[in-house]
Amino acid sequence: MTQLTGHTSAQARSTAKVQTPAKVQTPAKVPAPSPPQPQAPTKKRRLPAPIALLRPGQWPKNLLVVPLALLGGHLDATTLIRVGTALGAFILASSLVYVLNDIADVERDKRHPVKRHRPLASGRMSMTSAVVTALVLAALLAPALLVLGAGSALIVLSYLAVNGAYSWKLKHLPLLDVFVVATGFVLRLLGGYEAARRPVEMWLVLTVLACCLVLILGKRRHELSVSGTGHRPALVGYSAHFLDLVLVLCSALTLFGYLLYLRTESGFGEYSLLTVVCALFALFRYLQIVIVDGGGGEPVKTLLRDRVMLVNSAAWGALLLPHIAT
Repeated sequence: MTQLTGHTSAQARSTAKVQTPAKVQTPAKVPAPSPPQPQAPTKKRRLPAPIALLRPGQWPKNLLVVPLALLGGHLDATTLIRVGTALGAFILASSLVYVLNDIADVERDKRHPVKRHRPLASGRMSMTSAVVTALVLAALLAPALLVLGAGSALIVLSYLAVNGAYSWKLKHLPLLDVFVVATGFVLRLLGGYEAARRPVEMWLVLTVLACCLVLILGKRRHELSVSGTGHRPALVGYSAHFLDLVLVLCSALTLFGYLLYLRTESGFGEYSLLTVVCALFALFRYLQIVIVDGGGGEPVKTLLRDRVMLVNSAAWGALLLPHIAT
């Protein structure tokens, strides 16, 4: 009996040892990472509202187009002054167009993610101040047109009329909207020819028209992918695939027109044909920015700030400069 009791007690102690859970070692506590400290928002420097209303960032459009009429022609002080005056007239005229366009589109711009920051849409400038600015621009433009003469004045006034029709109605019509904007660039070039007293070179005009269509269509493609059709009604008539097709078509027409300009009208030597490689590369790069990178929303900034474009333009200018100088 005693042995049985002792055996039972030993068995109970053994069972208790088995059932007792092993002591689990808790891992050392890792200190929680401190939350990131909020950084003070960097304020983007903005131009004063009256200057921003004129969109000086768009003035390079005139700088890139109006002086093209001087290519391959005789340069003298009188010609340079007249072309410079025409350049100033188109800067004033384009600024006037931008002001009138912002006045007409102020309510629509308020709903756009980017354009809502414009002076009128953001409330930084009153409607009365914008109207006064437009009147001042018109007053400054009038003497410039008198200096240039009737021919240049007619071209600048045609530019204002075309853009006025664009702001009023044509900007809402698919296809017609891009051709009207491109026509504005052609009128700039024609204004340069008139100021320089030079005959119009039609292949260069065609090249400028086709190149501007490439830039504008690229901008439409970017707008379609970013903001949809809500802000610009004309985008209803476009699709990304359609825009890709016409971009390629206009790119081919641009290269073809530039090649024929060099061969038939420019008066440059045969070695100037090497610049066709630069033109082809520029078109490829812009299509890459628009289609692959999803850019192209601001064509002027793309042309003037993209490093690849700038290097290519420098090589282009280096190849063309000896022919212009002679």
